[in-house]
Amino acid sequence: MNCIGVFDSGVGGLSVLKALRARLPHTALLYVADSGHAPYGERGAQFVIERSQRIVAHLLGEGAAGVVVACNTATAAAVHVLRQAWPELPFVGVEPALKPAAAMTRNGRVGVMATPGTLASEKFAALLRAQPATLHVELRPCPGLAHLIEAGDLDAHALVASIEAHAAALRAAMVDTVVLGCTHYSFVRHHIEAALGPGVQVIDTAEPVSRHAARLFAKRVTAEPDAPVRLRTTGDVVRLREIASAWLPFACDVQAASPTLHRL
Repeated sequence: MNCIGVFDSGVGGLSVLKALRARLPHTALLYVADSGHAPYGERGAQFVIERSQRIVAHLLGEGAAGVVVACNTATAAAVHVLRQAWPELPFVGVEPALKPAAAMTRNGRVGVMATPGTLASEKFAALLRAQPATLHVELRPCPGLAHLIEAGDLDAHALVASIEAHAAALRAAMVDTVVLGCTHYSFVRHHIEAALGPGVQVIDTAEPVSRHAARLFAKRVTAEPDAPVRLRTTGDVVRLREIASAWLPFACDVQAASPTLHRL
């Protein structure tokens, strides 16, 4: 089946899938949640590259005409390798929206919430170097936050407490703009905004990424009235069904991923 492939280390990329479905409602989508090997943000780069290559090979075998790497860590570690391996296949990655933040900040102080893997990557370092010298960027690694979101309870005490601790550090740094550098964080944006307070702007990337992907892929995939959205996971199928039902405003076919994706 001709489709657009999307993948993430877990459920965070569903934020991008949701935005993409809104833009391309008649396009088949196939999403792989690699929850059995999550979170990527606390794995080594080579592990993330190998997982990303295996998932892309699977998506191609399922008819993907383009792939959205809906994971900041996988984009940072692997998207250049994927583009070299499949030069004819268009890829769209995600990265922290530092350039828009630099344009929006009023006091020149921007915070970035992201996984340790994203913040430690050379791709992010290059992005940071490209910003104006006058911009102060406060980096806030958030180990474990994506994992808490992955559990599915967006109001869990431990999750809200973790967000409040990170927000307190960013408030102390006097930032007025915060970039969400992990697709998981989109689903708790309301908690992040509440913890940061009304004087702080929050920037997410799901919308611009979906807009770019829609422009790039629209003509490569055949539109069909009842185009399905298929979700496949290397983790807990029941949990993904529950999350998809609660977080997404459209029906999804949720199944276990191919056995080849479960192997390391």
